[in-house]
Amino acid sequence: MVMEVEKEKEEVMVTPGEVLGYSSTLIPGKGAYLHNKTIYASLTGRRVIIPPSSDSPDQRSIVEVTGHKAHGAVPEPGSIVIARVTKVMAKMASADIMCVGTKSVKEKFSGVIRQQDVRATEIDKVDMHLSFRHGDIVKALVLSLGDARAYYLSTAKNELGVVSAESIGGATMVPISYTEMQCPLTGQIEQRKVAKV
Repeated sequence: MVMEVEKEKEEVMVTPGEVLGYSSTLIPGKGAYLHNKTIYASLTGRRVIIPPSSDSPDQRSIVEVTGHKAHGAVPEPGSIVIARVTKVMAKMASADIMCVGTKSVKEKFSGVIRQQDVRATEIDKVDMHLSFRHGDIVKALVLSLGDARAYYLSTAKNELGVVSAESIGGATMVPISYTEMQCPLTGQIEQRKVAKV
């Protein structure tokens, strides 16, 4: 009987935006993202909990969403997307789009946040490396289809920007202003283009 209950737990179907758990006990894996200490599904599929390895310094389990079969959403100009920053360069940042609105994407869509699209004011003073870091989760507006490789994204509104970031120490940082996030473990402050919550 216990085995049946455990199997049933693994077969929980979730949809994008559904709460999977909290960062105090879980780490977001594939198909999941973190926002304000809450982990949400970014895909439609089965919720899977992966226990940590015994030698892992972090003893939280990983929560993933797998096996989505439905056609995912497609970004289009004017839509709000959730994306993970993959590379930061002097004049732009590249990102993989994970969700369009509340729907997950099935295929891989790349986005680019150009220096002039980071914020609405003092555009010439934007430092890409002080706005985003590799692995940051950003909320952005799709401006246009861009070139054949990537959509052009903007974080120029107050409600757009970094929604979740990991500190150098590996903790989920807390926003303290529009331009700063703080590590709750070390107290270290890092620069970001923060989304207004």
